[in-house]
Amino acid sequence: MDDLFMLADELGPAKIIHVHDASIGLKGVLVVDNVALGLAIGGLRMATDVTAAECMRLARAMTLKNAAAGLTHGGGKSVLVGDPRMPAAQKQQLIRSLARALRNETDYIFGPDMGTDETCMAWIKDEIGRVAGLLAAVGGIPLDEIGATGWGIAQAAEVAAPLCGFPLSGARVAVQGFGAVGRHAADFLAKRGAVLVAASDSAGTIANPDGINIERLSRLKAAGKQVTDYPEGRKLGLDAILDAECEIWIPAARPDVVREDNVHRLKTKLVIQGANIPFTPAAEKILHDRGVLILPDFVANAGGVICAAMEYRGTTEQQAFATIAEKIRANVAAVCAESQQQKTLPRQAAIDLAVRRVKQAMSYRRFPIF
Repeated sequence: MDDLFMLADELGPAKIIHVHDASIGLKGVLVVDNVALGLAIGGLRMATDVTAAECMRLARAMTLKNAAAGLTHGGGKSVLVGDPRMPAAQKQQLIRSLARALRNETDYIFGPDMGTDETCMAWIKDEIGRVAGLLAAVGGIPLDEIGATGWGIAQAAEVAAPLCGFPLSGARVAVQGFGAVGRHAADFLAKRGAVLVAASDSAGTIANPDGINIERLSRLKAAGKQVTDYPEGRKLGLDAILDAECEIWIPAARPDVVREDNVHRLKTKLVIQGANIPFTPAAEKILHDRGVLILPDFVANAGGVICAAMEYRGTTEQQAFATIAEKIRANVAAVCAESQQQKTLPRQAAIDLAVRRVKQAMSYRRFPIF
């Protein structure tokens, strides 16, 4: 617990709540980081190795992401320890139990994240009603199904590619983590003329310099196969995605996949962070010094939370997509301009932008807010 307090600062967190029920194997954490801008919104992540410290970092990322996106929401995150591929009945029991345990934490809105999806959100809606990212059948905008985060990444790429000196049409793309975010990002980019040349998942990497058919690869994944089951290209190890020669490299999986010890392997001009905190700070600094533009997670991958926030307000899918495009394009341009003017990393420029917005909101409200 002392380590968690060391991570606290003037912005938060406001609350850290541990949930434990040994009788059913329930172990989870909720971190409400900051609610100065409004109710905290953030995803429920499920994995075997999630920790409270990771949850704190992700909750802060949501505070910054929501502020940078201009949303009237604070940041929070919840994590659930467990294999997301466990039997559906067991997974449903754990998620419903976590939701019930947190039913009185009314300043937090659940959303989908790694290891959870719209069906999981429907279970939470049935229990407590305070959720976004729902199935269309229960009144939601299924952000994973429609690819809201991937749509936002494509918008970011359109703004950033010219700043890096290459056209988006014909640009080679590598995706680390060909899941809900990575798949849609590749698809939206392909519709703009980019070419997917490498993709990875938990089983390995498929690479083909002539291009990978995204629709075909997506069908394989939907059928429960791995990217290495794709028939055309080189089947490589998991980390081989780091070596893919490309113009755009998209991390869309776990935190801290690029570190000081492996960042030298990247051969790209632009990194668009589809995952949350996928690079260590040192790795970002090394790439920045090499002249690689890195669009930080809470700016580039905000499409999902923008969509979720708009769903929570009862808007339409079309309106959500238009808002995602407007906000992400404006924020990418603003962050890149400030980074250049201040001669600082894009992440620091984005943090400065977001923190200014949070602190301004805090100045108008009594804080902490419970």
